[in-house]
Amino acid sequence: MRNLYLIRHAKSGWDNPSLSDHDRPLNERGRRDAPAMAERLRQKGYPIDLLLTSTATRADHTAMAFADAYEIPPADILRNRELYHAEVPDFLRVVSRIEDRFQYVAIFSHNPGITNFAAWLQVASIDHMPTCAVFGLTTEAASWKDFPRAPRRFYGFEFPKMMLTGP
Repeated sequence: MRNLYLIRHAKSGWDNPSLSDHDRPLNERGRRDAPAMAERLRQKGYPIDLLLTSTATRADHTAMAFADAYEIPPADILRNRELYHAEVPDFLRVVSRIEDRFQYVAIFSHNPGITNFAAWLQVASIDHMPTCAVFGLTTEAASWKDFPRAPRRFYGFEFPKMMLTGP
């Protein structure tokens, strides 16, 4: 049994027009939401043993907030440029290369690709992942390389505005 959490980066800023899209940081709301979502998931008992992120600053900083909540050293976060503007085939390639010693994997990436991947998985009807949303699923794959063909089951969907309205 393996669990995969797809996490869209937290809200980013457009304040500095001299920065490239890749280098945009989290804005105030993103710096608040990322640690809050990480703590919410940790308290609800969502285990994570691998953080895999896009190299974009906003995704990396979101992953670092989760690393802090889960007491994972920042140096243990795996950064993969392929997750920046990734589409379904990119996600499948990245997931299939995950080492089998990891059972609970969080992938941090961007829209529209992360929403497209969540929809492609066909375990729940997802048409938009807000910033810092977490989409979780379980698979019976014996190995991550078997993930594309393995049965999958919806695990949960969380996003920051849910914290204002309920459990």
